[in-house]
Amino acid sequence: MDISRAEQRILHLLAQGGSIELIRNDDRKIEKLLLHTRDGWILTALDLETFRKLKRKKAISSAGGKPYRITTRGLVLVRAQPDNR
Repeated sequence: MDISRAEQRILHLLAQGGSIELIRNDDRKIEKLLLHTRDGWILTALDLETFRKLKRKKAISSAGGKPYRITTRGLVLVRAQPDNR
């Protein structure tokens, strides 16, 4: 299964130790997505459509109300890059 370039970038950040935090409004709808890198930076590269695509492909998941992390399925989807640590 191929994934888009934007999805690939997000998965690389998550594979290196990043996480996705959801901010919800009073109606429990997603208001904002925060993509945290392992260095503590917050990136705005993630939109709701890309988040839903990754979730639908089971590349990311959350357990127990914690931030979303990459799954083993997501690690299979992500392609190797020379700058990965």
